[in-house]
Amino acid sequence: MRRYRIGDLNAKGTEHVASHLLKGEALTRGGLSFTKPGHRTHDGHEHRHDDDEEMFIILQGKGLVQIDGRQEPISAGDVLIIEPGEEHHLVSDEQDPLVHIWLHAGERQTESRD
Repeated sequence: MRRYRIGDLNAKGTEHVASHLLKGEALTRGGLSFTKPGHRTHDGHEHRHDDDEEMFIILQGKGLVQIDGRQEPISAGDVLIIEPGEEHHLVSDEQDPLVHIWLHAGERQTESRD
């Protein structure tokens, strides 16, 4: 895992917002998650991506990131890059639950014109 702050996001020209932190020329998928108080993401099973990195941008709240069995505190303003193969979960604080954006980047998709 690599760790940054929101101020480290900086796009230039046609690059995506995290182009210098997240490998891949285009954002390919992502979403906004509101994690319930005390909830652990992907609870009950292992969760990892073997083919790409995942970025979490913590917008609100605090909690823990669990990476390969260890854990670290996280809070609003943190930007986390999960490396391929790292087993990962976010755990939301009971009093100040997490709101975060998750993103994956990859090759730019071209539209087919049939």
